[in-house]
Amino acid sequence: MSAAAEKSPDGEEEANPRAEAFLEIIGRVPPGEVEAALSACGIGPTAEVAELVLKSRACYSRPKSAVRFFRWAARSVAHTVYAWNLLVDILGKAAMFEPMWDAIRSMNQEGCGGGLVSVATFASVFNSYCARGNFKEAAAAFDVMGRYGIKPDAVALNSLLSAMCRVEGRAQAAQDLFERTKATVPPDADTFAILLEAWETEGNAERAKSVFGEMVVRVGWDAANQAAYDSLLSTLVRGGQFSEALKFLQVMRSKGCFPGIKFFTNAVDIAIRKGDYANAIAIWHMMGSEGSFAPDFSMYNAMIGLCCNVGNLDYALGMLDEMPLNGVFANSVTYNAILEGFIKHRKAREAESFLKEMSKNEQLPTASNCAAAISLFFKEFNPSAAINVWRCVVEHIITPAEDSARELIAGLLDFDRLTEVKKHADEMIDMRVELSQSTIENMKRAFVKADMRQSYDHIARRLKRW
Repeated sequence: MSAAAEKSPDGEEEANPRAEAFLEIIGRVPPGEVEAALSACGIGPTAEVAELVLKSRACYSRPKSAVRFFRWAARSVAHTVYAWNLLVDILGKAAMFEPMWDAIRSMNQEGCGGGLVSVATFASVFNSYCARGNFKEAAAAFDVMGRYGIKPDAVALNSLLSAMCRVEGRAQAAQDLFERTKATVPPDADTFAILLEAWETEGNAERAKSVFGEMVVRVGWDAANQAAYDSLLSTLVRGGQFSEALKFLQVMRSKGCFPGIKFFTNAVDIAIRKGDYANAIAIWHMMGSEGSFAPDFSMYNAMIGLCCNVGNLDYALGMLDEMPLNGVFANSVTYNAILEGFIKHRKAREAESFLKEMSKNEQLPTASNCAAAISLFFKEFNPSAAINVWRCVVEHIITPAEDSARELIAGLLDFDRLTEVKKHADEMIDMRVELSQSTIENMKRAFVKADMRQSYDHIARRLKRW
């Protein structure tokens, strides 16, 4: 929604001509002339229009003009709390800290006795200071909240900690503030979740474990505090402490608490990237035992790839069968990962059977898997299976076909099946599959040796014409 627009009762955006007129003046007129130009335009403000104007990009990019507009509008209407907070935010974002505090003091004098300053006001102050790296000033602002009738509580503390932790490398500053204030401002679960996420970002597992231990002592175990559990466990697995993470996971489970899918996704991804099959399976089993977390397509594909890589093809096939039960459906990437596993581990019979299943499910092998399968079948003395793969290449035009062609001809030559070599060489030429010079030389030697020079000459002539 644009700054000069508001929602109609049916939810549609509607332009606000009055706000647009004010914004045009703010964008065109120098700050010192804004109030005069606004007064001369003949249009009066409303509290709602003032909010629309103040939250615009124009006011954030022209803070001095925003102050002039605010002052001008205040002569006619009482600004809302939201408008005051917008002014504080505009000044803070522009690092105009003295005017920002002037505005806060004015807020404190407004209203019926209690003033208009709130935790939201200070949250803006914290964000503005921390964004500029002024952490001492942000902490000092927290310390003076009481002067404005606001008792520093966990919500205010969490606002400050969040502002600090948004700046990279400032987890220690946030931790120091927590240590200084925890005796007077009781932390809540969110406080610890913020700190744990900060230490996760910095990858400090020891500090994360320390904060987690204190959280358990102070606020206990709470199934709703999932973010904290996610952060601790993710920090541990990123640091390679898988066994430690699994121990914590077991304890959490015994307390009726569990991390979210974020942790499981991260943990499985990290274990797979490290090729850590044992821990990947352990985490996968833990996720499955909970029952409320269903792996997604990418997680299944990654796990199947890992299982195939280490040779646990039975487990990979079990996952393939399980996928539809979780509403996830395999594609050619999934099938080819399993086929590649069978080929890599020289399971020729299983590869032949799986290729038939792929055909039934209308899943095509990749060009690289076709070439590798043809090579494997010839090595395992199964030329008919190799030829079937080549037929698949031809029928479905699986490209590039050069590697498959090379392997087929090499295998047929090894089995002295020269008639089939001639037949398939013709087929390859028709398909414009480029035969390597070494393949052509091998065919020539084999045909000459078998006294079938005419067959080779036929192939050579066709290659020349091409």
